[in-house]
Amino acid sequence: MADNLQQLADWAGPLLVRLSAKERRTLARSLAQDLRRGQRERIKAQYNPDGSEYVPRKPQKWRARQGSIRRRAMFSKLTTAKWLKTTVRGDTAVVGFFGNVARLARTHQYGLRDRIDRGGPTIEYPQRELLGFTEADRTRIRDALIEHLGSV
Repeated sequence: MADNLQQLADWAGPLLVRLSAKERRTLARSLAQDLRRGQRERIKAQYNPDGSEYVPRKPQKWRARQGSIRRRAMFSKLTTAKWLKTTVRGDTAVVGFFGNVARLARTHQYGLRDRIDRGGPTIEYPQRELLGFTEADRTRIRDALIEHLGSV
């Protein structure tokens, strides 16, 4: 994955140098919004960037008996713009989770251990990659660069 992004950066670098700072910032903002949209759709569909499905939740019998908690797709709230944010500074664009929810996202992204409650047991979570580049994302970036450079 890093090789493909490096190849894209090597290809686009000389072209982006010709743009003004304002044009690079505009391009970065539109790319970040497109990437956030793609990440949101992929997370809603419950797929890792490589195309494999997320590891399903473990069945929790005590919750099923309560009746008030419905089984919804994982990370449904994380896909909102409140949590999955874009940040543009200069000609750099970042798509990610910020604030308190970043710890939760990091735990699932890398399959780490975490506590459900402060005094609760430590649980090892399976790896569910929330953020990452798919082949469609790379194509989307390349096409947006070509389109933007063609209009300049």
